[in-house]
Amino acid sequence: MLTIQERLSKPFYALLSLPSTAMGFALSIQISALSWILTTRYNLDIHQVGLVWAAGPLAGIFGQVIIGLISDNVWVAGGRRRPFIVAGGVLASLMLLALPNIDKVAHALGIGNLLIVATIVALSLDLAINISFNPTRSIIADVTPEGNERTKGYTWMQTISGFFGVLAYVIGATMGNYVLIYAGAVLVVLFSVLPPFLISEPRTLARVAASADVTLTRSTDWSQLWRVYLAHGFSWVGVQTMFVFIIAFIQQKMFAAGVAPEAASKGSGPIIAIAFAVLNTVGFLLPAFVLEPLSERIGRVRVHGLACGLMALAYGAIALKVASPAGLYLCMAVAGIGWASIVSIPFAIMSELVDQRRMGLFMGIFNLSVVIPQLLVSLFVGSVIQKAADKNVIFLISAVTLAASAVLWMMVRDRRASGGIGVARH
Repeated sequence: MLTIQERLSKPFYALLSLPSTAMGFALSIQISALSWILTTRYNLDIHQVGLVWAAGPLAGIFGQVIIGLISDNVWVAGGRRRPFIVAGGVLASLMLLALPNIDKVAHALGIGNLLIVATIVALSLDLAINISFNPTRSIIADVTPEGNERTKGYTWMQTISGFFGVLAYVIGATMGNYVLIYAGAVLVVLFSVLPPFLISEPRTLARVAASADVTLTRSTDWSQLWRVYLAHGFSWVGVQTMFVFIIAFIQQKMFAAGVAPEAASKGSGPIIAIAFAVLNTVGFLLPAFVLEPLSERIGRVRVHGLACGLMALAYGAIALKVASPAGLYLCMAVAGIGWASIVSIPFAIMSELVDQRRMGLFMGIFNLSVVIPQLLVSLFVGSVIQKAADKNVIFLISAVTLAASAVLWMMVRDRRASGGIGVARH
């Protein structure tokens, strides 16, 4: 075991964050480039793009739960999560390389329908990400004690991952999505293959508190867990609606009526990249340096609920007021507060409501509160947006669902704040 792991030092939290960063970087590329490539290079309409995006949640429904369950009960090459992180990272890198070459892949396979091939590539990419995402998050719970250190693990995860997410959008905005894709394929391999072999995983999973002589006896708190699932699910309906369909809003609101559709499609790429860069800049700056200390003062649930509420207000402002890139970027900065919290604090809250010996399984189930909303957005919200004359509806849907999430989070009991942790000393 490395000394930095024994001491739970900041360099260890950074190292521990790299596998999740690899998958987050791959996801950032998918968010930034997939809709853009499908509409500008392969001429799919917005409804077809939604169908392609539906492949990812389907992969997540099965991939995360199954991989989580298996990884709880295996030990391969000196690790429980390690083999799945490595395999998923390699596959994700290969599928990133396939993204700008869907037409070539279709030709090689002898398939004339690009929609089918695009769906296969998107499904494979998201399956790869899901194979690894569960273990990259579960390993943080495996090697950190509950309490402040567990919260630090997940907030540092978002700080490191978010930094590279911003880097992804900056590369996309300045150098183009194709450079982003090829650079990302290299980074994903490096961050998913090397770090897992430097992290020492415990052979036996036990519920251990911050003190070495304290073992937790609490069982899974299903009552609170269902509230967490529901609240988290509503937030992801709003987030995914924005991620997938923002291109339609930008094309309608930020280009003159006389601009050719092709020009609007190509011009929307840099605007999307900058908007997501702003969102993720706030998203990586806040978790470790603001949200985690604030959570210790007023409670994680309260901090998270307020962050979701601010995100809802930002989305509402975009829907009602924004008609320029500058206004969009400003509102995305405010929305970044919610984004910073959504991808960090709920993991810490959830991980202390379940039996750590089954962390992989519960992390996979928790992911259903992400992928089921994603699936609903792709299958149903897409058709609503396609029919709507005013694409403001995209951010209205996002605002309403984030507001609902904020209200639902306030109904979750913060175990850290309430002191509701049962322990037995040995």
